[in-house]
Amino acid sequence: MSFTVETKDCTALSDSELGDMGDMCSGGPAGFEIGILSKQREAWVLITQVRDEGRLHGFGFFTLERIGGTPALLIGLASVKRSSKRESALKALVNDQLRRSLLAFPDEDVLIGTRMIDPGAFSAFKGLEDIVPQPGHKATGEERAWSRRLAKRFGAEHRVDDRAFVIRGEGSPEGVLDHESAKPDGIAADVAAYFEPLNRANGDVLVTFGWAMAEELVARIRALK
Repeated sequence: MSFTVETKDCTALSDSELGDMGDMCSGGPAGFEIGILSKQREAWVLITQVRDEGRLHGFGFFTLERIGGTPALLIGLASVKRSSKRESALKALVNDQLRRSLLAFPDEDVLIGTRMIDPGAFSAFKGLEDIVPQPGHKATGEERAWSRRLAKRFGAEHRVDDRAFVIRGEGSPEGVLDHESAKPDGIAADVAAYFEPLNRANGDVLVTFGWAMAEELVARIRALK
């Protein structure tokens, strides 16, 4: 399966492309309407779009920056079309963003952080290490500190529970990585449990992160060529 994947500056994003995103997200559980999407053009630096024969199958706003000196790929508002190709589209989306992170931070480990409202979004973290939260793992003080750092970067510094990794909402949709598994019955119960306390109507989200280690990142991107 071959997708056309493009990453570019958000300043180059056209109104027509935003319209495509709005159409793809229409009626979705994340509540991404055109007004919310339009604001992302100014809030983020880069945008990745995944298309199949010209039709949008996924997109993700993101930025590459250092947080306290640590290289980070922060995925903001992102969504994948609910189709039979959704897992492949998500993989193509994340791989291109990881490719950009390798160019920006060669020979360095990179933290990938985002927000989620559905356990299916953990598919974006396949191949990453030290994912937090994760079943059977008690978060360290440093990992809890990362949840606070990310919450601050996402504009929710005082709304995060650093033990549950939950950011409480303010009554409106948040810019999450919106992806639902095509086989939700296959999701482990202890992973799904992370999302049970979330009040979606209030905009609650799970803040999540993992690490792309330098050598594995190089190998992963080389495998795509």
